[in-house]
Amino acid sequence: MSFTIEDMILIAEKRYEMKFLAGKNGWANSISWVHLLEGTTIIQNFWGKELAVTTGLGFPQKEDWMHLARQLNQFHASGLIINVGQYIEEVPKELIAYCDENDLPLLTVPWEVHLSDMIKDFSIHVFLQDNTDEQIASALIKVIETPEKQNEYRKELLQHFDVDGSFQVFLLTCEGLDAMDTVERKKLSYRIQVYLEDITHNASFFYYNSDFVLVANAVPEEFLYQLIEGAIKRGERRMPELELCVGVGSRCMDISKLSVSYHRAKVAAHMAIVQKKRVIKFDECGLFRLLYMVEDKGILKELEAECLAVLEEHDRRYHANYVETLHAYLKHNGSIQAVASEMYTHRNTVLYRIGNIKKILGNELKTPEERLPYHIAFYIREMQGWI
Repeated sequence: MSFTIEDMILIAEKRYEMKFLAGKNGWANSISWVHLLEGTTIIQNFWGKELAVTTGLGFPQKEDWMHLARQLNQFHASGLIINVGQYIEEVPKELIAYCDENDLPLLTVPWEVHLSDMIKDFSIHVFLQDNTDEQIASALIKVIETPEKQNEYRKELLQHFDVDGSFQVFLLTCEGLDAMDTVERKKLSYRIQVYLEDITHNASFFYYNSDFVLVANAVPEEFLYQLIEGAIKRGERRMPELELCVGVGSRCMDISKLSVSYHRAKVAAHMAIVQKKRVIKFDECGLFRLLYMVEDKGILKELEAECLAVLEEHDRRYHANYVETLHAYLKHNGSIQAVASEMYTHRNTVLYRIGNIKKILGNELKTPEERLPYHIAFYIREMQGWI
């Protein structure tokens, strides 16, 4: 996934006499583009993952360097290269300490290096890797859409993945993602990827069918969960306006089963949005897993209508909220007090409503068998968008 700081160092250590000073924990940072800058104004237009290169001309004082580093960190830059010798002889210790603390890679090249050649070199590597990433994403989309056509994609992906190994799909989404223009969505994509840099191989991240998709191959499950949860927490701190939800598909063996993991992740992501949860794993969705496997979704719609349509009609006609009351009653296993507390209603009012609901439904709702169809109906209702 992407051309990283570590990849760059392997190329530049001898070719450009590059030295690493700080921010080793950011070695996995990927590079989206390379910018030569002598001021901080342009940084506000960064999308994320840009590599900054400077001669130091615009940063004569120590505080100027600190301001530069803070700006780069704020706008998710992948690293900073300083061309030492003419305008700066020695990198401030405070800058080194800040970059270490914030995992911002800090590197130097000597003044004799032609920056234009170096930037062109790195930009070509970025372009080539981006092109490769797009080809991989395109092939994975084929896997998802046409799992039966293995021969068309298996050989193509063999050089990038262990196609016989384990695969797992994570979907990252939020309200309004599909309505964003392409530029804004690309910016968001870069910023999300900043938090996934610890996955250094056997993974692909791309936008597909209204969601960001992370396909992980032979990556330990516990590590992935920790990474996703960490990414969400970091995202909340740096992008508080963004409410990311994550759907986790089942882990499957062999790339031919990737489609299964994807569609299950899609269901889990939808449930995360509906239930306003950050992360939902399909394998922990209980009854939803069974309902999702029903091929004839018309049956589910019919069952929901059979159970709830008569109450909905009553609510419309008399401006009542019997459907909501029934849902709370089932959720709290028939506890009138719990329903009253949740709905901020007197328990006598709840008793009256439940009595009327039983009459309308012709069901006493006493036994598990009597309640089960209505439990399922509400589960189906939460699946709206899938049936």
